[in-house]
Amino acid sequence: MLNRLLRITFVFCFFAVTDLQASDNQLVAFKTDFGVFVVETYPETAPETVKNFLMYVDTRFYDDTIFHRIIPGFLVQGGGISSNFVEKPTQKPVINESTNGLKNEYKSIAMAREPNPNSATAQFYVNLKSNPEFNATQKKPGYTVFGRVIAGIEVLERIAQSPRGRLKALPESPNYVIRILSASRINATELHTLLEPQNTPSPSRFKDALVPAQ
Repeated sequence: MLNRLLRITFVFCFFAVTDLQASDNQLVAFKTDFGVFVVETYPETAPETVKNFLMYVDTRFYDDTIFHRIIPGFLVQGGGISSNFVEKPTQKPVINESTNGLKNEYKSIAMAREPNPNSATAQFYVNLKSNPEFNATQKKPGYTVFGRVIAGIEVLERIAQSPRGRLKALPESPNYVIRILSASRINATELHTLLEPQNTPSPSRFKDALVPAQ
């Protein structure tokens, strides 16, 4: 039975990677304190947003940033604040592309922004459920979706379940610093090694990084 399950898993992974090899969509692997997740970007649908996102990836901007906003069953947000809680300086904002037809659905990745629709810079969020209120309508701009998580969504689900509330300045931040250790481009072949099951780290791993209550 186990061998049969392993064969099914291998076939599934093979076809997933085969499909990706036929695509021009760039993959980005995020290594975090809780494991790895992989994002597939959609440059044909959100060209300026993807270009902006990959610029931050290539300059290692996301390395040693944190997930500063987690809401279980809703979203996980990060990519702009360093592990010592300093907001990192960014490049100029990117134009809003929320009318590109991509929706804020489960596993989609989108740009965080301020009320000004053209204010997104580096911060992003991953939807942990369908959030149609973030989509563009005829009456209001939305939040630009530019890709989706194709592997490791369970890592983000675990991050979202972390205790929070100790930091008064960021009440939706985890009590323990949860970092993006690195973000880098990968190809479809490299995805094979990232599809192995990932273990949940012990909370003691972060005992020295506990965010003090303020």
